Amino acid sequence: MTAPPKGWIDTARGWFALPADDLLRDLAYRRLFMSILMSSFGGQITMLALPLTAALLLQASPTQMGLLTAMEILPFVLFSLPSGVWLDRVRKLPVYVAGELGLAAAVMSVPVAWSLDLLSMPWLYAVGFCIGMVNTTSGSAAQIVLTQVVPRARLVEAHAKNTLASSSSEVAGPGLAGVLVKLMGAPMTLLLDALMLVLSAAILRGIRVDEVRPPQADRDFWRDLREGVQFVRSQRLLVALALTVGGWQFCHNAALVVQILHATRTLGLSEQVVGLCYVGLGLGSIAASLLGHRISQRLGSGPTLVLGIAVCGVGWLAPGLLPAGAWGVAAFAAMLLLFGLGAVLVFINFLSLRQAVTPEPLLGRMTSTMRWLILIPAGPGALFGGWLGERAGLPATLMFSGVAGLLLAAAAWRSDVIRSVRQLPQAAQQVS
Repeated sequence: MTAPPKGWIDTARGWFALPADDLLRDLAYRRLFMSILMSSFGGQITMLALPLTAALLLQASPTQMGLLTAMEILPFVLFSLPSGVWLDRVRKLPVYVAGELGLAAAVMSVPVAWSLDLLSMPWLYAVGFCIGMVNTTSGSAAQIVLTQVVPRARLVEAHAKNTLASSSSEVAGPGLAGVLVKLMGAPMTLLLDALMLVLSAAILRGIRVDEVRPPQADRDFWRDLREGVQFVRSQRLLVALALTVGGWQFCHNAALVVQILHATRTLGLSEQVVGLCYVGLGLGSIAASLLGHRISQRLGSGPTLVLGIAVCGVGWLAPGLLPAGAWGVAAFAAMLLLFGLGAVLVFINFLSLRQAVTPEPLLGRMTSTMRWLILIPAGPGALFGGWLGERAGLPATLMFSGVAGLLLAAAAWRSDVIRSVRQLPQAAQQVS
């Protein structure tokens, strides 16, 4: 057989070759990227299988779905601030690894309970609380590990690539999860997520980072906690970001608690079709991951964040306007696609801005304080979404989130603090 022409081989190699300065050429970042890809793939399974377990197997009401979401958020409100003080005193990578293993144990408990005929909504509430507990510390540690691997000037690029890893799993993950749920049942499907999380932890253990920790002498817990809160309060940009993204979290969680119920009960979709609709979420996330860095460079980080909120608002409106039939299914898929697009634009800029402005010794406390602030509205949003879903209907709840999201985007655009941010700021001075 004749070998292909050398020129053709060189051309094909050029298509797939990484640029000389690509972040993926760095070994530490490449391992981090692969871990995120693995963990995200498993996370897509849990995102579909856990609420389907509640909605289909346990026949949860909208209020119970809201409580399930609120239980995952509650640990952030209770423990986020003290965990930030602790994170600034310890190495972050081991916390990140332990978190992946803790999540694996939490999701694995669901099929175990189901096989023993112990599964109930209170059990799922406990699993949700455990997941939130792990994410409270491990999630913050993961964000800080990124700043130890990647130069600050390339944080937007790194967050975009990380989102590309998670978005790639969002394309294949939901469709596969829908098939697995149909074949194995939602609880047993969670075993695959547990396996993915264990593999993610194994990959993370191979990362080598040089972490400089402050001396432990003369450390006072409450003083350090106040120092982190005071730093956030002293930065107008961080305050504006907390208010804006906190409002977005309220809208998002109000919509989140009813969207599976809307798909299965209003639209009458099967598990497989729901999974296929969620592929739209991945497609939107991939599009934003590929274009988000360029959009931020062109419009600025602040305006791009506001654009992301507006895109989410338009997405939430669609199922409320077209609640049934073939057009309703199309509107549901479009909502997920637009949410994937908008949420990525929000978070790659939100995370980059808050990390860029914060000195290294305060990263743990800033991260935990900001996560605490933006998730305080998330719990009430989930409970309100469940309450509204039972009284006004599932489509009306999605429409409420859409209108509220658009109003929030308009209010954020009027804020000079956010609208004027075109480039990543320099790290501010540490508050004494």
